[in-house]
Amino acid sequence: MPDPQSYRPKAGSIPTQPGVYRFRDPKGRVIYVGKAINLRQRLANYFQPIPSLHPRTATMVTTAASVEWTTVNNDIEALQLEYTWIKEFDPRFNVKYRDDKSYPWLAVTVGEEFPRVMVGRGAKRKGTRYFGPYGHAWAIRETVDILLRVFPMRSCSNGVFKRSQQIGRPCLLGYIDKCTAPCVGNISPEEHRDIVDDFCDFMAGHTTTFTKRIEKEMYAASEALDFEKAARLRDDLAAMQRALEKQAVVLGDGADADVIALAEDPLEVGVQIFYVRGGRIKGQRGWVADRMDDADTAGLVEHFLLQLYAGEDAEAIPREILVPALPPDHVTFEELLSDVRKAKVRIRVPQRGDKKTLQETVANNAKQALALHKTKRASDLTTRNRALEEIQEALELDEVPLRIECYDISHLQGTEIVASMVVFEDGLARKSEYRRFIIKGQDGSDDVKAMHEVITRRFKRLLDEQSTSIVSTQVEGASGPMLVDPETGRPRKFAYAPGLVVVDGGAPQVAAAQRALTELGINDIPVVGLAKRLEEVWVPGEEDPVILPRSSEGLYLLQRLRDEAHRFAIGHHRGRRSKSMVESLLDDVPGLGEVRRKTLMKHFGSLKKLRAATVEEIAQVPGIGPGTATAIKTAVEQSSKGGKVSAINVTTGEIIEE
Repeated sequence: MPDPQSYRPKAGSIPTQPGVYRFRDPKGRVIYVGKAINLRQRLANYFQPIPSLHPRTATMVTTAASVEWTTVNNDIEALQLEYTWIKEFDPRFNVKYRDDKSYPWLAVTVGEEFPRVMVGRGAKRKGTRYFGPYGHAWAIRETVDILLRVFPMRSCSNGVFKRSQQIGRPCLLGYIDKCTAPCVGNISPEEHRDIVDDFCDFMAGHTTTFTKRIEKEMYAASEALDFEKAARLRDDLAAMQRALEKQAVVLGDGADADVIALAEDPLEVGVQIFYVRGGRIKGQRGWVADRMDDADTAGLVEHFLLQLYAGEDAEAIPREILVPALPPDHVTFEELLSDVRKAKVRIRVPQRGDKKTLQETVANNAKQALALHKTKRASDLTTRNRALEEIQEALELDEVPLRIECYDISHLQGTEIVASMVVFEDGLARKSEYRRFIIKGQDGSDDVKAMHEVITRRFKRLLDEQSTSIVSTQVEGASGPMLVDPETGRPRKFAYAPGLVVVDGGAPQVAAAQRALTELGINDIPVVGLAKRLEEVWVPGEEDPVILPRSSEGLYLLQRLRDEAHRFAIGHHRGRRSKSMVESLLDDVPGLGEVRRKTLMKHFGSLKKLRAATVEEIAQVPGIGPGTATAIKTAVEQSSKGGKVSAINVTTGEIIEE
């Protein structure tokens, strides 16, 4: 593993101008590209002590073996060069937003002599104008079928078009007036191009002009007693209205905007965008990306805007871009996009009104899409098998760990110490097997001793359950341990031995867990620890941790285990802390004994809900009258003035707000 100090440039050799820098690995491959207003100041951030860096940044700088840079004249040139290099080198440590599915586009081949309208997927091509993307291919095909009545342009494939030219007879669309049949010379290339331009303008959101024009022509034909033409124009107008009804009006001011929202978690970020043209939603698209650095929401927005708009045509850039947080250099982005669009582009955060409401809708879509992505990734059988095989190979296990248990410790300044045990079987959470522990054998905040205690208690129960079940099977004449209670028919709580034990922490926690197993005489259950700082996997007795690749499905599974154990421990800790705080707060309330305190806690469930309750609501609890309810409310309000209390994960030092 290279030491970043071994390739750190001398401070005086790095210019203070704007520029773009590249980190390369020992084989010369570009692994990260970034831009900076001041190269010297920005690069200095990467060569701080490793413990002070974000885990993924630390992984990048220890993977790299050299760094180089190129200076430019201004911020806009830096932005353009950064995008060019990201596209050219595809660096592994840059955030890469990938579509969570393949979206259909409506494409018009404006580069051909007789442009064609079609629905397709995949990458964009030069000489083609795109609209969308759309959620469903059938919906846009239905819209195109309606609009071909009003804009009878070519929609057939090249093979059908050439065949009609050869035989001198148009296809069916030409006979039913959904194509002007340029293949047989019924219309000139210039006249067909005018129809194509009108169609593109209509799809771009300029709908009012066409509806008013057709309406005017319809009334003129009616006054001229040309009722056949008036009826045809009436049907064209109705077709336009049906096409417009499929696109909901969301912004009454007829704005052209891209509305962007993010959904984040510690491992991934989901992005959703609604394309609004003329106040109507014209399309929707979503992406998911792994979090590669410690960027906040503003930084993630910057990465996304760079990949979304760099290299796009002017038609693809709207007048307004609504984002959840302004990127650090949003003025530069606005200048760059305005230059491409040849008109002013604004990037802003909506504060109120319809645009704020619409962005909240987009944010909900982003949350749902990220949750769906995680569910698909976790539930995919092939992916789960690959994850388990990667863990087996990396840890050199004898068997694939089909059952994995993960443990975490949580407390608040040495009080209410709790532990959690979560279970994954075949790569999926088995919530019925989750267990909670209250650490009673110690005071203070020694999480190593707490880990030793919880592992000892869990596996002592395993030995007890197995010895009991073996005796039972010997009596009945069967063989092997009995994992189901013969009296109740339910699985024994601790009778299943895991194929792997994971503890949330580094070498000290792993050593404590291994020592607990050794003291119990258990030597066939492997133990590892996952340290959150650098996502390192620690093995007992090894000086150096096991480093799994950042894209590894095995690492992703271990991270999900660790995060689930953390969530479960914090939830248990909060519940106990809330209960104990209620009891301590109400000790001095006259007429409120232990039984009534328990009834009160059972009724409201938490201190937070009790604080929010009114005197009348408290008085509705059985056994509590108006006077006692008033005293309870007074005691709770006085306690709330002391400020918030936080839970602490003792392994990571993370503070979790109430």
